[in-house]
Amino acid sequence: MSLRHGGYAATLLASLAGLTSTSALAQDLTGTIDVSLELTEACSVNGSTETTGLDFGALDFGTQTTLFEQVDSEVQSGGGSIEVLCSPGTEPAVAVTGGANDAESGSATHAMTNGTSFVPYSLYTDAGRTTELGLNNPTALAGEPDGVNPQTLDLYGRAFGQEGLTPGTYSDTLNVVLTF
Repeated sequence: MSLRHGGYAATLLASLAGLTSTSALAQDLTGTIDVSLELTEACSVNGSTETTGLDFGALDFGTQTTLFEQVDSEVQSGGGSIEVLCSPGTEPAVAVTGGANDAESGSATHAMTNGTSFVPYSLYTDAGRTTELGLNNPTALAGEPDGVNPQTLDLYGRAFGQEGLTPGTYSDTLNVVLTF
C-alpha cells in the first residue's frame, strides 16, 4: 500500500510542480493606445448645425391693404432674433446674396410677388432702418464667439407700397450665407 500511496503522492507532487511552473511563466505585456480627435471651427444657426437648407427665420409684414405706403417688420426666428453659436476664435458674418425677385425691386433691394404684382422691400441692420444691408455685404455679428453663448443677429425690413397693387399673398425667398 505504501507503493500506491507513494505513487499517488508522486503524481500529486508532479501536478503541483506543473502548476507552479505555469505560474512562474505568466508575464505582463504592456503597451499604449494612441487616441486623437481633430476639431474644426463650427457654427450653428438657431440650434441647427446643418450646412445647407438652414432656416434663418421669417420676415412677416402681416396683413395690409393694397393702398399701404410702407410697413416695417423684423426677422423672427422661433419668436426672437437669429441666434448664431460659433467656435471661439471664429469671425462669423452674415450676408444676403439675393432674393428670387430682386430684378423687380425698383429702388429697394428686394421684392415680393403674388405672381402679377411686386412689392419692393429692403433689409436693415438697425431698428431705425438707417443702415441698409446690401447684397453680398457681409455683416459681422456683435460680440466675441465663445462656443457657449449664442450671438444674436437682428435684421429689420421695410416694405414700400406703390400704386396698382393687386390683392393676394406676396412672398420672396432670400438666400443667406454665414461665413466664419
